[in-house]
Amino acid sequence: MTTGADTTPAPPEVEAPPTRVGRAQALVQGRWRAAGIVIPFLILFVVLTIASSSFATKANLLNILDQQSATLIIAAAGTLVLVSGGIDLSVGSIYGLSGVVAAELAIHNWPAGLAILVGVLVGFAAGLINGVVATYFRISALIATLAMSFVLAGIGSLITQGNLLNLFTHQSFSQLTRTSIFTVNSSIWLMAVAVIALGLFLAATTTGRYMYAAGGNPEAARIAGVRVNVVRVVSFMLSGGAAGLAGVIDASRVLSAQSQDNSSLTFTVLAGIVVGGTSILGGEGAVWRTVVGILFIALIGNGYDLLGLNPLYEQITLGVLMILAVGLDAWSRGRRA
Repeated sequence: MTTGADTTPAPPEVEAPPTRVGRAQALVQGRWRAAGIVIPFLILFVVLTIASSSFATKANLLNILDQQSATLIIAAAGTLVLVSGGIDLSVGSIYGLSGVVAAELAIHNWPAGLAILVGVLVGFAAGLINGVVATYFRISALIATLAMSFVLAGIGSLITQGNLLNLFTHQSFSQLTRTSIFTVNSSIWLMAVAVIALGLFLAATTTGRYMYAAGGNPEAARIAGVRVNVVRVVSFMLSGGAAGLAGVIDASRVLSAQSQDNSSLTFTVLAGIVVGGTSILGGEGAVWRTVVGILFIALIGNGYDLLGLNPLYEQITLGVLMILAVGLDAWSRGRRA
């Protein structure tokens, strides 16, 4: 009869499945996170409606959408990049270069439609380069796209020689955005189509689901058979193409183009995506929330103008909002962990 100590190994600890209360709390937290940007947006909208009689007018609201059409298109595609685990800091330079290329071709009497198409294709090409460099060459997307922004801005400057390209004698180029459909400028319709298409692509396609997987846990996604590098390259291409489309839209809207890095546009796009609730670490986000985030920032700027507030405080406000959004994302991830 053995009298020694029992050496039978203890059974492994098994994590208890979440209780019904735990699942309910997680569901509520998820819904609050998803709708988080909607609440401050509605509050700000109501406050501005009360504070300024000219805010909630058709002319003002359509003007906001017209001015933000390019930013909304870029931010919608930028959401795909962040969701898949990347970041694109070159969108401002792609925006500028695409507008310059399209304008330069129009000045040399290319058909307006063909000039616009080439401008958009320049954006797709730049996005493809970003994706390949950041994935297959294993260079940080932050560094790769930042470097690309300098390269593209330089190419644009070589094309324009530092000059403003004037398109006022090429009125056919303006038909892309200045045509009115049901009293709404075509630039707004183009924005709506592009944003809806990108939103459906992310939310309702297999590639969109793979983007969430690539950003949430790339190693697990690879084991599951997801071609993470290809998915990320696709997201960068869409981001570049969207920035190219936005660049030609604004060139058509103002009938001019100039090469510059447009760092303020890049910052506004990134701020709108993050404020909208897309995680900067990847794996979480939605295009519709980005749209609300961009419009929330636009309402702040419009409110400063209508109420005659010091515009210097606007940048401070945007910076604080971005810090709060990133902090909330980190806190939320910590709670789930």
